[in-house]
Amino acid sequence: MTTHAHRLGTVLALTAAGTLLASTVSAAPSGPEGAIPVPVPEVQGPLPGGLPGDPMADDIEDTYPFFATTEDLDSHGYVEEEFLVSGTANRYSEGEVLSSHPYRTRLLVRRPAEQRDSNGTVLAEWQNVTAGNDLDALWGPSAEHIMRSGYTWVGVSAQHVGVSQLTGWSPARYGDLDVTDGGAVGDDQLSYDVFSQAAQAVRAGELTGGLEHDRILAIGASQSAQRMTVYYERVLPLIEPVFDGYAFMVGNAPSSPDRPEPVFQVLSETDVARIPVAEDTATFRRWEVAGTSHSAWAGRMARVDQEERDLGGQAEYDCAEPPFSRVPLHHVFNASYDHLDAWARGRGRPPGADPIERTALGRIARDDDGFALGGIRLSQVEVPRALNTGSNAPLDAESYFCVLFGSHRPFDEAELAERYPSHGRYASAVNRVESENLRRGHITREDSRENRREAARP
Repeated sequence: MTTHAHRLGTVLALTAAGTLLASTVSAAPSGPEGAIPVPVPEVQGPLPGGLPGDPMADDIEDTYPFFATTEDLDSHGYVEEEFLVSGTANRYSEGEVLSSHPYRTRLLVRRPAEQRDSNGTVLAEWQNVTAGNDLDALWGPSAEHIMRSGYTWVGVSAQHVGVSQLTGWSPARYGDLDVTDGGAVGDDQLSYDVFSQAAQAVRAGELTGGLEHDRILAIGASQSAQRMTVYYERVLPLIEPVFDGYAFMVGNAPSSPDRPEPVFQVLSETDVARIPVAEDTATFRRWEVAGTSHSAWAGRMARVDQEERDLGGQAEYDCAEPPFSRVPLHHVFNASYDHLDAWARGRGRPPGADPIERTALGRIARDDDGFALGGIRLSQVEVPRALNTGSNAPLDAESYFCVLFGSHRPFDEAELAERYPSHGRYASAVNRVESENLRRGHITREDSRENRREAARP
């Protein structure tokens, strides 16, 4: 993931007029009078083929979905299915339709196999494409929580970079995908329609095997959060809303969210220095997490097998500090999803959180050990066994992404002994922090239990 979004054109993609179909989802939030309807796209699938397979096979039945999950879906009662969706998207400028364009892309769905295991909420993730391919950035580290909670996850391939990579990776499976109308539309101007219409496909019951859902939440990380911000600020005022809430992770969020649907923003320590401070409102909540990085260890580990299988391995980087903070930012993501879900259902606002402290010059304030001050403080920061930060730097041009990885420098045995005279004292201190974060609502009970078990191990 990265903070540098692809250049956004001044011409935005909006939706073509259409007629809503009968839905297995509750009605979408009501929009402004005269809002442009969002049509339901044509849906094909689920596509045949699955693991094991060959991306370059000539027959689609012998292929498999790009970045098919390596999680044990069966043990959670989940299934993975892939669909192709097609429709017509408009380009708008200053409220006027400039032109209409066909598109065709893919949606990847991971859902409970049975209604009894569903919590009734869809997490629609705008796939991140900064690395040059679709990346299910938010599924990866949070897969366990998503499945144990019963969410349906839908990955939306909305942008040209990702779609273009798919067509080359498996021509038999993806060769006819296109979100540029043959190159006539640049700057991902159709991506906003693609995202909206994906939600409408869910509402029409086209993607979820007959499961009933009450809410659809839009989620996106980094560059995807940037695009969702444009969607929220410049597209939503003109179209009917199709999402019940929005989660902007490790990236930009609307500067003045004034819509009725709730908005959640979670920032790592890496992001805090570049994104202006924002105050909580009746429909906006922001959390900042000390010691965490924009691209973290948990996400990298979650993608090891997928990247080895589909891309030939993971890239290595030469960073100034040992890369990838080990503080589990995804634990805070997990709590925020649950709070946003409840908020969208009218069950009360989520708790607030102290921001990470800044100096007079706007830099992150740190203690003598180098830890950021303020913010949500997970037990890995409050009772540390290593110095984790959101800062790092590349040592060569090829390692640019080091700026996103943060750092992790384990304490040696002498420092650990000085901090924690016994293992019991260390575990007790972790338990106290976990209890407090659980009380504040900044972590889920299951993730807190995992941290306690880890601390109890000798």
